[in-house]
Amino acid sequence: MIISAIRTVILYLVIIITVRLMGKRQISELQTSELVVTLLMSDIASIPMQNTDQSLLSGIIPIMILLGCEIFISLIMLKHSSLRKLICGKPVTVIKNGEINQTAMTQLRMSTEELMEELRQKDVFSMDEVLFAVVETNGKMSVMKKAADDTVSPQQLNIKVSEKNIDTVVVSDGCIASDSLRYCGLDEKWLRNILANEKTDIRDIFIMIANSERKYKIIKKEG
Repeated sequence: MIISAIRTVILYLVIIITVRLMGKRQISELQTSELVVTLLMSDIASIPMQNTDQSLLSGIIPIMILLGCEIFISLIMLKHSSLRKLICGKPVTVIKNGEINQTAMTQLRMSTEELMEELRQKDVFSMDEVLFAVVETNGKMSVMKKAADDTVSPQQLNIKVSEKNIDTVVVSDGCIASDSLRYCGLDEKWLRNILANEKTDIRDIFIMIANSERKYKIIKKEG
């Protein structure tokens, strides 16, 4: 039982490392080749995880080979767009100039209900608002609204606005996020000074947000 638990933890860590090496895009958006690799890794890892008589390397080695193949294929696809189209496909326009491309929807086997569902997820509740809709290679839909139905920007109104600064979490549950501090151009000395001025112990902070303008907000732990 203990051996099985240890093997499970090892394979769990190996898969986490493998997915991280495949890149951040792998976590949120799966292309065809990435989906295949992910499914194969889960199947391969489950065999030595359940069968303790089988060598642990029989699961780790194939996972590493799959990782190498995925990285190799990804590098080739960066150089050769034709191979990328062959493996991942290409974007398909389902709405063009406000008109539904029924042929494209048939090729994608997309029903009208699925089309409306995708549009609603883009905050579009009327098809009359859509100028273009494209199904990307990862299955997600990109939507361009008609100019009359789109949100008016300050540029269109000739209004000058200042750029926003990104707020980052610099303290989370009493722990300092050093990378976030550096991203904002801040350091721990600045943070300690703020906490001293606020008469707050870092262990009492649930979350602290700051930006490059040195603006911050502190939310203390309840109780």
